[in-house]
Amino acid sequence: MSLTPKTPSESLTIHTDLVLPSETNHIHNLFGGELLARMDRAASIAGQRHSRCITVTASVNHVAFTKAISLGSVVTIEAKVSRAFKSSMEVYIDVWVEDRESGSKTKANEAIYTFVAVDENGKPVEVAPIIPETKLEKQRYDAALRRKQLSLVLAGKMKPEEATELKALFV
Repeated sequence: MSLTPKTPSESLTIHTDLVLPSETNHIHNLFGGELLARMDRAASIAGQRHSRCITVTASVNHVAFTKAISLGSVVTIEAKVSRAFKSSMEVYIDVWVEDRESGSKTKANEAIYTFVAVDENGKPVEVAPIIPETKLEKQRYDAALRRKQLSLVLAGKMKPEEATELKALFV
């Protein structure tokens, strides 16, 4: 089956929301779990836009909670597919907090999730490849293969000597 390649921008999903009191901890910052759920939903939609299939979360590969997000903040989550493999897709997520007075946005967090496209019976289906366009998309695309190889090596599903992209970083 030959699938037409897509660009990361075709999967772009933007979710903007307000941090409410019931979503914060005792020091009035957004619960980490609440942010993870928001990122998961945005990433799922990005995967669905890319694959045009049902998507399921396979893993949360990386999360960086670098800036607390306080009560009343306007939070924007941007998710898009950074690389597609056979049936899996790496989705890169950037989280931005908007300054109430200036309107400027500051990057607060980021994450990398992996989703798998499945059919109605939950069986994996092939997804279209990605053609990155911007410099950042190309960097994320290239790094995605190294991250995948590292995960496979750590899980014992790939021999270290077979991880050519990963090995190239050290040789």
